Amino acid sequence: MELRQRFVLDTSAFSTINAKGKRDFCGDAKKLLDLISTARTKLNISCHIPYPTVYDELKQFIVSKKCGDRLLVEVDTWLVKKTPNRIDVKIAAEIFYEYIKDMRERMNRGMKVAEGSIWLAAAEARMMTLKKKKKEDIERESTGFIINDYRAKYRNALRYGTLDSAPDLDVLLLAKEMDAGVVARDEGIKKWAERLGLRYVEGEAFPKMIEEYLKHIG
Repeated sequence: MELRQRFVLDTSAFSTINAKGKRDFCGDAKKLLDLISTARTKLNISCHIPYPTVYDELKQFIVSKKCGDRLLVEVDTWLVKKTPNRIDVKIAAEIFYEYIKDMRERMNRGMKVAEGSIWLAAAEARMMTLKKKKKEDIERESTGFIINDYRAKYRNALRYGTLDSAPDLDVLLLAKEMDAGVVARDEGIKKWAERLGLRYVEGEAFPKMIEEYLKHIG
């Protein structure tokens, strides 16, 4: 009996971290597309990608990483491009309420991060002034560190674990519309996919799952 499943892929599903802590986007994307093509022809499993948001994002990655035109052809061949029906897909008002509440809490945390960085910058400037250091030395020794620290903390407070882009939202809307599984390596997509009652598959686990399916078709 053939398995008939549908999945919606986020761009993050195409890149993993190897044992050495490095990424090989082109190699990972090629391997995944090879598996998707086999699953499409032998198991009737279809993989979809929101168009144009996630599709354009994926193409930009392929071009910037210089993966070659052949990979673009495989994307167009084996991934089904579809624009989510943003008008008719029904999502409970409670979900929007939770999302707005979550974003308000994140903005408050982001404001506290900014306040902390301002106080740190003021303290560093005062300390170096007391040491009679030049303005150029103050900027070189403390400003860069404070800015990098602020960016990391601000990103963690506002963006980690939530939806922060149109492509992220389109992945969920298309999966909801098609009653499909979601494939990604993104905590925000994972959190809200589960809240919407969608099946979520980790990007790193998806190829292994397809391989396991293929073992049982003779």
